[in-house]
Amino acid sequence: MDARFTAEQDEIRRTLRELLHKRCGPEELRAAVDTPAGHDPALWTALAEQLGLPGLALPEGYGGAGCSVTELALACEETGRTLAPSPLLATAVLTAPLLLALGTDAQRADLLPRIASGALTAALAVPGPALATALGLTGHDPRGEWAGGGRAGGVQARRADGGWQLYGQVDQVLDGHSARLLVVAAHTGGFARSRVLLFLVRGDAAGLTRVRQTALDATRPQARIQLRHTPAELLGGADADVLPALARLGDTAAACLAAEAVGAAGRVLERTVEYVGQREQFGRPIGSFQAVKHRLADVYVQVQAARSAAYYAAWATAQGERVGGLALAQSLQALRAAAAEGIQSHGGIGFTWEHDVHLYFKRAAGDELLFGPVHRLRAHAADLAHVLEEAG
Repeated sequence: MDARFTAEQDEIRRTLRELLHKRCGPEELRAAVDTPAGHDPALWTALAEQLGLPGLALPEGYGGAGCSVTELALACEETGRTLAPSPLLATAVLTAPLLLALGTDAQRADLLPRIASGALTAALAVPGPALATALGLTGHDPRGEWAGGGRAGGVQARRADGGWQLYGQVDQVLDGHSARLLVVAAHTGGFARSRVLLFLVRGDAAGLTRVRQTALDATRPQARIQLRHTPAELLGGADADVLPALARLGDTAAACLAAEAVGAAGRVLERTVEYVGQREQFGRPIGSFQAVKHRLADVYVQVQAARSAAYYAAWATAQGERVGGLALAQSLQALRAAAAEGIQSHGGIGFTWEHDVHLYFKRAAGDELLFGPVHRLRAHAADLAHVLEEAG
C-alpha cells in the first residue's frame, strides 16, 4: 500500500474544502437544516456541477469520474469537517453502488447518469432500525430477517397488474423525505419461501407518503415512508443476490462514514484548541495548563489513529478486505471523544445546546444509533476475523 495521496486526490480535498468554507459556514448550516429539504439545494448543485461529487466513484461510461472508494472517502472527510447536510451519503454512498451492482443495463443507463449529474437524488429504505445489520456491520443475517415480513412488519412486495406493488412502512430513511428515487428492501414470495429483493420507487409514486422525522442529528435528515399499493420496479432480476450485495455495500459505506467521522473529529478538535488558546483563567490561557494539554493530546492521538484506519479501510475495500466496520468503530469513538472534550473545554458556553460543538456531539451520537454502536461494530469485526473462537 502506498500511503501517499496523488495530486488528483489532493486537489479534490483542496477544492472541496475551499467551496465548503465559502458556502457552508455555521450560519449557512443552521439555515439549511431548517429548510423542508434539510439541505441547501444550491450547494448540492454546486457540488455536482463544479466538482462532480455524486458521480465521483461511478464509471465514466455513466457520466461519473471513474474514481475509487478512496476519492469518495476523502470527499466525505471534507463534508464531515463542516457537517455539510447534503444527499451525498444517501445517494452516492448508500444507493448508487446498489444500482451499479444489481441494476439491469436499462436501469443503469437511465438512472446512473442522472445521479452523476446531481439531477437525481436517491435513498435506501431498509425496514426497521436495522440498517447496520442489513449492511453487515453489526451482525450477519443470511436470511434477511431484519427486513420483517409476515406479522413482523416491514415491507411486502406483491405482483399486481403485470408489475409489483409494495405495502408497508419504513422508518429512519436517510433523506427519504426529499429523494426523488427510493430503493426499498421488501419481502416477496410468501412467508414460507420469502426472500428480500430491492425495488425502485419514484418519489411521486401513488400511495407513497413521506414525512420528515425529528432526528437527534438535524444534519442527517430522516423520514418515515409509508407504502400503500405503491407501484414499484424490481431492481435487477428476480434472481438478484441482494443480501451479499448489501454486505459489500456495507464495507464501502463504513469506510466513507469512517472518513466523514474523522473529518468531523479533526475539525472539532481544531476549534477546541483555538478556543483554549483564547479563554483565560487566573490570568493565562487555559490551553497553557498541563492538564488541558494532556487531555487534548490524548484526543489528537485518537483522531490521528482513526484517520489512519479510515484511509486504510478506503484502500482495502478495493482489495476485497472487510475492515470498514472496525475503522468506523474507531472513528466514531474518536469523534465522540473529540466532541465531549470540546464541550468540556468550552466551559459554560459549551454546555448550551445552541453552541456549534453540540452539532458534532449529535453527529457522533446519531451515527452510533444508525450504524453502531461502537461495541457491536467491534464485536462483529472480531467474529468475522474469528478472533474469539476457541482453539480446536
